[in-house]
Amino acid sequence: MPLPGPLSHLDGPTLLLFGLYAGLAGAYLVAVPLALYWWMGQRWTRMGKIERTAVYGLVFLFFPGLILFAPFLNFRLQGQGESAA
Repeated sequence: MPLPGPLSHLDGPTLLLFGLYAGLAGAYLVAVPLALYWWMGQRWTRMGKIERTAVYGLVFLFFPGLILFAPFLNFRLQGQGESAA
């Protein structure tokens, strides 16, 4: 069954390549940044110097994906937003 419209001339290897690009983009923008956020949340107060440097490098490398999720995540420590009455 041929694909509709302007995609009708694409063959199997081309579609496979597009799928590969989509998978890599999804890993770069979604999967790895979410895993990195999870890792930082688990280890932030216990990281050593080398691990923290490596995490900073990964934050730099995956910054576009991290910035997509930044508005939805909260890393404040418990009790930071409460006023002492």
